[in-house]
Amino acid sequence: MQRFPIALASLILLIASAPLLACQDAVVLVHGNTGSPSDWNNTYSELRARGVPAGAIFRPAWGSACAACNDHNGSEEWPVVNALADALTASCTGRIDVIGHSMGATLAAKQIADYGIDGYVDTFVGIAGAFRGLWSCGRYPWNVWNSTCGYWGLSVNSPFLNALDGEPLGRRVYSIKSWIDQVVCATGTCTVGGIHSSQISGETASYSVSTGHFGLQQNTAPLQADLID
Repeated sequence: MQRFPIALASLILLIASAPLLACQDAVVLVHGNTGSPSDWNNTYSELRARGVPAGAIFRPAWGSACAACNDHNGSEEWPVVNALADALTASCTGRIDVIGHSMGATLAAKQIADYGIDGYVDTFVGIAGAFRGLWSCGRYPWNVWNSTCGYWGLSVNSPFLNALDGEPLGRRVYSIKSWIDQVVCATGTCTVGGIHSSQISGETASYSVSTGHFGLQQNTAPLQADLID
């Protein structure tokens, strides 16, 4: 009976016992209003440490440096749309995970809803988003008169937020929020209709962290990675 050479048999045994490289979802990280891709450096490092390839992490840059000029309609959308499309193309699983911070959370959610790709989103995580609006923007139509707080913006009861509410965003949906968020809770209250504004209708779970608006993004990288794992 023919036998494998000892060296070859040892090599086969070594390969069989080695851990297989897991195929992982591509990840899209969408920064907030007037932010930048580098805002995700902590999350990027955490994902890389967990084996997500650099080529499977997408960090689109969107919006202008004028905070009051950005909204959820038009030029702000295309970098995010393109990143979602690129991530779907690059994903070895055929699915993606999406994490958005602040206005980036609602901006990413709109693209998922508009293009009907929620079936390809394994996990959506909204961090410090204003899914129910910002009281600092007023209540539509008696809102602060700028783009960020307007029809396509974050005023409470804006047509944009009303249309987005309840839209499916993925197989699992999580929010990360804070009761000391200096943006979402700028007027002294974090809630709209008795619910924290960062919570997402139909979400799987919500996590409260005792840190500020930007700390929610930069200091929760392990939690973010756990949620999309």
